[in-house]
Amino acid sequence: MMVIVVENAPPRLRGRLAVWLLEIRAGVYVGDYSVKVREMIWNNVENGLEDGNAVMVWSARSESGFSFRTLGPNRRMPVDFDGLELVSFSSPGPLEG
Repeated sequence: MMVIVVENAPPRLRGRLAVWLLEIRAGVYVGDYSVKVREMIWNNVENGLEDGNAVMVWSARSESGFSFRTLGPNRRMPVDFDGLELVSFSSPGPLEG
């Protein structure tokens, strides 16, 4: 299984994702594809995201049972901690509390 969440994505990318995946909430897409198709879908996200941001999560044989990728500006950044993928938060910007 895989999940892609996009924020501030252009309508054409959202429409493209809806061709392959089920949009269960605004900007939240789910599906179950092979690695090859998953990579093709992510390439479409990379090429069409513009100023938005995205995260893709998929089932994997790892300690956590999943793996993920992020793209675009976001306070949450993936970090590797001895082979375990965790999320680090960057410090808030001047307008964030």
